[in-house]
Amino acid sequence: MLNGMTVEKAKEVLRREGYFVDNLWHIDDIKLRYNCDDNEQAQEILNTALTNDATMEQIWFAIDMVAEDESLKLIEE
Repeated sequence: MLNGMTVEKAKEVLRREGYFVDNLWHIDDIKLRYNCDDNEQAQEILNTALTNDATMEQIWFAIDMVAEDESLKLIEE
């Protein structure tokens, strides 16, 4: 718990503010798959994997595909 707040409550607060929180990764996802006992290393692996250019490009590609399927028009910059 964080300051008396459960993870689910924290997620609900973020969801109300417009954040997508239904697909979160945890250091245990790394530690259960790899021989990694260090939380900081597991956090760094998640950070690098989830913020690299290829991952971000794939996410935006998927968002664009779904938005197009929903007949949304891209805003001109």
